[in-house]
Amino acid sequence: MFDKILIANRGEIACRVIKTARKMGIKTVAVYSDADRDARHVDLADEAVFIGPAPSRESYLVADKIIAACKQTGAQAVHPGYGFLSENEAFAKRVEEEGIVFIGPKHYSIAAMGDKIASKKLANEAKVNTIPGYNDAIETAEQAVSIAKDIGYPVMIKASAGGGGKGLRVAFNDKEALEGFTSCRNEARNSFGDDRVFIEKFVEEPRHIEIQVLGDSHGNVIYLNERECSIQRRHQKVIEEAPSPFISEATRKAMGEQAVALAKAVKYQSAGTVEFVVGKDQSFYFLEMNTRLQVEHPVTECITGVDLVELMIRVAAGEKLPLKQADVKRNGWAIECRINAEDPFRNFLPSTGRLVRFQAPKESMWASDTEHLQGVRVDTGVQEGGEIPMFYDSMIAKLIVHGTDRNDAIAKMREALNGFVIRGISSNIPFQAALLAHPKFVAGDFNTGFIAENYGQGFRAEDVQHEDPDFLVALAAYMHRRAVVRSAGITGQLRGHEYKVGSDFVVVRLGEGGANTRLPAKLRDIDARSGTSAVEVAGKTYEIASNWHLGGARIRGTVNGKAFTALVERGPGKNPLAVGISHNGTRIDAMVLTPRHAELHALMPYKAPPDMSRFLLSPMPGLLVDVAVQPGQKVQAGERIAVIEAMKMENVLFASADGVVGKVLANKGESLAVDQPIVEFEK
Repeated sequence: MFDKILIANRGEIACRVIKTARKMGIKTVAVYSDADRDARHVDLADEAVFIGPAPSRESYLVADKIIAACKQTGAQAVHPGYGFLSENEAFAKRVEEEGIVFIGPKHYSIAAMGDKIASKKLANEAKVNTIPGYNDAIETAEQAVSIAKDIGYPVMIKASAGGGGKGLRVAFNDKEALEGFTSCRNEARNSFGDDRVFIEKFVEEPRHIEIQVLGDSHGNVIYLNERECSIQRRHQKVIEEAPSPFISEATRKAMGEQAVALAKAVKYQSAGTVEFVVGKDQSFYFLEMNTRLQVEHPVTECITGVDLVELMIRVAAGEKLPLKQADVKRNGWAIECRINAEDPFRNFLPSTGRLVRFQAPKESMWASDTEHLQGVRVDTGVQEGGEIPMFYDSMIAKLIVHGTDRNDAIAKMREALNGFVIRGISSNIPFQAALLAHPKFVAGDFNTGFIAENYGQGFRAEDVQHEDPDFLVALAAYMHRRAVVRSAGITGQLRGHEYKVGSDFVVVRLGEGGANTRLPAKLRDIDARSGTSAVEVAGKTYEIASNWHLGGARIRGTVNGKAFTALVERGPGKNPLAVGISHNGTRIDAMVLTPRHAELHALMPYKAPPDMSRFLLSPMPGLLVDVAVQPGQKVQAGERIAVIEAMKMENVLFASADGVVGKVLANKGESLAVDQPIVEFEK
């Protein structure tokens, strides 16, 4: 077994590999860029080596620097994680030639299966079901349109070296095929250094189901059941689960056997994933093979009890797989939510910056970083006070739950999301909460178009319907009175003139544009020592009990005997009198006032924000890679104005109305802040 391994990656997956290596008694080496000097994976590793500037093409994608770090530290093996160089055949081969072990498949397997064009041809030879399409690299956008017409719309345009949603578009007409081909090539070139693109038929109403496989150097290959990955936004997975609520035992077995046959055909050694697109009649077709560990591997680990990272290391060290196909179990149900640094209420635009607060669900109950209790697990590469840089992908953490069945897992996930504290940047937690509560998701009735169909116009706060919104009002009143009671206990008050805490309050829910709503709330203490009070709101009584302490970012307790967890934010929106309450994806910002103060507050005039309609504003932090207009130029609504790159994705900004460009206020290559003006239009 190895004494020391180097992790050629960053963030969550680097921390995940370090965790298993530590369990196995193996020392670890981290590598880091300028942007990751203070990153969590650097702190966790036994050693760390600096490898260059923040852009990945100058650091994490430079094979020479990774190999030099191995030699400098004496690392005997390299774990590539996922992304970056994990599916780079040249890197895997070079590592082997340097006498270092690559913890992953052999370079020839990566060459055969990592290339989506070659892998599809091999799948045909191995008698694996494949989708109709054009499997050779396409040279021009015009050729792409012609091929798309021959196959028949809709088609999927994919980068051969793509992955993680990068270099992938669906086209329903000639215009989308033309633009999609160009965008795919650009993204693939920037992310993977390989701009080859191919086209295949897009199966409508598909489900994305993948099979986890494991092979060793002794010819043994097994499959570890399937993962359901159909909940996707822009082809990026959002929620994954195992097993699938859709396929039958017969389909599971057939898919698993085909996946094993494909892996054996290329003498696959290590963990890998064979992805299938599955029709509503349970017909399935080979999509691609990922010759690496998948982001969503924890759900497989939960239901099988297998540590996939450990087996990758053992296989790389020449050991045989410790289990056969008959030994693979399926225990309970696991769900994973990807917690991303993005603002769901601003069309999921990237959100970068400092994590002012970061507390994982049930964090105080964790015995150590390598253990989790009550079926909740958090895999992350960040820590409180750390920075979410714009140079890498948007994932903050993976939240995984393991339940006895699917309904139990959904309930655990909803409660875990309620306790996930992230401040300083926006996250997609409200969106995840909405998905988990959607009746079709709960019923298992969905496909890869689920998000596009149900949230085609974007995601709004009103899309998360709380089952009892008055509870949030009652909770705000309860917490405010707890704070007032503590303040009233100050010493040195004049006898007979002590501060009296009332029982009648008005909760002012703060709305957009000054559209506030006011709800009276009456409170009475039931048991002050246990923190139990009755709150009357809108004719309903909420008996709330909690040991919450002032300043705590989350509150746990019971309401009418039922357990709850909610998040608390003091002074949101720079309003020191307000409190923000979040529960089940719904958030209210409110002020709790005495009745007289509420009367006076209602008389305060609303101050409207300045009119910025003449400006094109940057909707996110990022790099301005192109400005397509000049002063004096006439533009029409929908015309391309600028392109911003953030978290490895290109974001095109379009004109919202016809107009004339007055000034260009930002230069190409400039780093932009949120809401920074880029272009000013004439009045």
